[in-house]
Amino acid sequence: MVNRDRLSETFQFLVGIDSVSGEEADICREIRKILEYMGAETFVDNAGEKAGSNTGNLIAKFKGNTHAPPLLLNAHLDTVEPGRGVKVRFKDGIFTSDGNTILGADDKSAIAVLLETLQILQEKNLPYGPLELVFTVCEETGLLGAKYLDYSLISAKYGYALDATDTEGIVTRAPSSNHLEFTVHGKDAHAGAAPEKGINAIFLACKAVAGLEIGRIDRETTCNIGIIEGGFATNIVPNLVTVKGEARSHDEDKLKQVTERIVSSFKSVIADYPSPSDGLPRLDMLVEKDFTRTHIPDDHLLVRLAQQAGARLGRKIITKTSGGGADANVFFQKGIMTGVLGTGMRDMHTVRESVHLDDMARTTELLLEIIKIYSD
Repeated sequence: MVNRDRLSETFQFLVGIDSVSGEEADICREIRKILEYMGAETFVDNAGEKAGSNTGNLIAKFKGNTHAPPLLLNAHLDTVEPGRGVKVRFKDGIFTSDGNTILGADDKSAIAVLLETLQILQEKNLPYGPLELVFTVCEETGLLGAKYLDYSLISAKYGYALDATDTEGIVTRAPSSNHLEFTVHGKDAHAGAAPEKGINAIFLACKAVAGLEIGRIDRETTCNIGIIEGGFATNIVPNLVTVKGEARSHDEDKLKQVTERIVSSFKSVIADYPSPSDGLPRLDMLVEKDFTRTHIPDDHLLVRLAQQAGARLGRKIITKTSGGGADANVFFQKGIMTGVLGTGMRDMHTVRESVHLDDMARTTELLLEIIKIYSD
């Protein structure tokens, strides 16, 4: 039933459109044309103004031909860098880039699957209830499109996001995440002539980071320091450095504990400085919730639909736990239970990224079955 040639062409068309985070207007415009041609009522909200994008989220609504409750379907429009000028390669059924950029299967394989699914529903006159498609901006920079989505345009209480790898699984558990940012203020001085007059902000930040447990804390919890920015020249004692990191956990108490340990490490280094001068060194910090965990019970409708659809196709769909966040985390927080399905994409966020056409076709088949069962 899946038109594999059309699915391939759609995917290659999409990855040929640059859409790094904050610059999604071109792909938003093209997808909107396709959806409106198919009869959708479309909206672009103002999320881009807050998220830092040149467009908002694209919402498309199909009335369907049955009276089932509306179902949300989600993918994100943006890609990470290096994502400009993608030259797609297709060999032995596998899509890759030329090795100089990402491919963009994250998340354009999902967009291609959604468009193919809709075309099949209409061509075959299959039963389907109201569908609400949400294509978000700036997902890769903190799920910002989902956070600033105009939820007055959404009535669905259930849905699926397509933003994972495994085509035989549904992600039902994902962690909470805290964003942490520390600015250490030191004192500048000539590094050769008078280093003793300075307070090295980079050194203090490094002492704080060195006191942390980084990486996998336990099976539910992770911690990472991802950005350190500071200094002007090797002959200047640096007076300012910014450190950015995150902590994630499926357990809120553990997340609180690891966050407090990170904060304590930075505070202690500043407090223990032996000869403070003019109020320096000083620490500014920001700790904020990035996204909240999801936990969908194994017997929930979304899981049962996916597993029943898989069974019809001779597959076993298993529930999965993820260490990453997705738009589904934000939807969950807004009262929209959202499972995450995979499209087969691999090595995301690298120039080795790939996706099999077979996997995209399998996800299309699964989604079609889910929609048919849900619409009965």
